[in-house]
Amino acid sequence: MKRNPDERSYKDPVCGMVVSRLTAVAEVEYQRKTYYFCAQVCRDAFLADPQRYLRAHRQHGMPPKQPPC
Repeated sequence: MKRNPDERSYKDPVCGMVVSRLTAVAEVEYQRKTYYFCAQVCRDAFLADPQRYLRAHRQHGMPPKQPPC
């Protein structure tokens, strides 16, 4: 049985919350990849410094401390 792509889960790169395409408040395409966010404030933080959040996730598997949401 195929899974509906809208039900797939994604981790908000700013706060680490798990969202789906249906529950995400915002999404951003950055370097040919789509990122999903639990709140507009997380989206805004990501857009202000995307490499900060992507670097933290690569190095530690989690977002930086003190997420905005």
